[in-house]
Amino acid sequence: MNKIFITLILAFCSFSYAKVEVLDRIAIIVDDGVVMESQVNNTVRDITRRYEEQNLQKPPIDVIKEQVQEKLIIEELQLQMADRAGIRISDSELNITMSRLASNNQMTLEDFIVFIEENGDSYEELREQMRREMRIQRIQRGRVNSRIDITENEFEAFLATDESLGALEPELLVRQILVKNIKTAEDVIELINNGGEFSEIAREFSISSNAESGGLINWRKLIDMPQLFEKALKKQSIGYITNPLESGSGFHILKIEDKRGEFVQYEDQWQSRHILLIPSTIRTKEDTEIELNDIRQRVLDGEDFGELADEFSEDPGSAKLGGDLGWLGLGVLASEFEKTMLETDIGVISEVFETEFGFHFLEVLGKRSYELTDDLIKDRAYSLLYARKFEEELENTLRAMRAEAFVEFKDLD
Repeated sequence: MNKIFITLILAFCSFSYAKVEVLDRIAIIVDDGVVMESQVNNTVRDITRRYEEQNLQKPPIDVIKEQVQEKLIIEELQLQMADRAGIRISDSELNITMSRLASNNQMTLEDFIVFIEENGDSYEELREQMRREMRIQRIQRGRVNSRIDITENEFEAFLATDESLGALEPELLVRQILVKNIKTAEDVIELINNGGEFSEIAREFSISSNAESGGLINWRKLIDMPQLFEKALKKQSIGYITNPLESGSGFHILKIEDKRGEFVQYEDQWQSRHILLIPSTIRTKEDTEIELNDIRQRVLDGEDFGELADEFSEDPGSAKLGGDLGWLGLGVLASEFEKTMLETDIGVISEVFETEFGFHFLEVLGKRSYELTDDLIKDRAYSLLYARKFEEELENTLRAMRAEAFVEFKDLD
């Protein structure tokens, strides 16, 4: 149970939202809203207490107070903006968030509520603080997202230079065959193409010191390999064999034997094509099925599937492509479509079947195991770059909001 995480949440709650006492005064006027004296004082007190509990040297009290005031001003401005934009968080959406928070701490929601109350805090106040934070996050996304532009060149440069991405790259297990001249290298390639075992050929022909192990190079990342190897193996899949690569030592032939790492994943994919007819007010389901069966028979009689799809299919995404849906994994298409696809052999025309979209028949063109590694690494890289730019743009946006706002500090002495 992650009680430290819960403690931080409660501390943030008390930092951002202090209970307004009956006897209270306006400390700061912020455009159309206010920050109360109790909010400032209680937050300053909470921060000071945390410094003391952690035995840390705390800044001067006036510095802490100034930081608190600025934070509460920015928060108030964002909440006012959320009000003007009509941003609301429903109770049902808030309930889902609170349940997720409880689950993240290995608790049921009921246990979570008891834990909060037993620690002397208010669950209702925590709920309202979470509602406020969700509204602020939503207005931040709305204001900032439209200003973030990541170009292809910028993304490629980020992939090439950011050191943190080096940790995302997989390790490769590579075999090599090193020979003295191009003639021998070409003979080796011919043996491989004729079905020869790479490791056995390495033992017979390679002049490298690892020949006896079948040319095996221990696990390493591309960035740790010679640049010649890195360039040849980049973005290649398991089983890939290079053309002869010339270096000062001779000619190298490399094979990717295996990969490992957090993002090394594979997905079974199918390429299929189909023809879809959709029932309408002028064509009943029965008539639609009969008409599609007639089209299917024309395919079986030898007419071109792609031409018939172009002429008759009512799937706007694939009709002009000859009905081709491209390579797709499971979970993308309708369940009835996937069931038929899995039950149909490659090159066989399926029976007519019905999905929520209408009536189809399909042909499976191929099946493959597709490596997702590079795609997953790119997704993570994009997320990192986006998060970096979001934080930068958010900081600029908040500074601009603060500069443009009417703020009046009340003299409470």
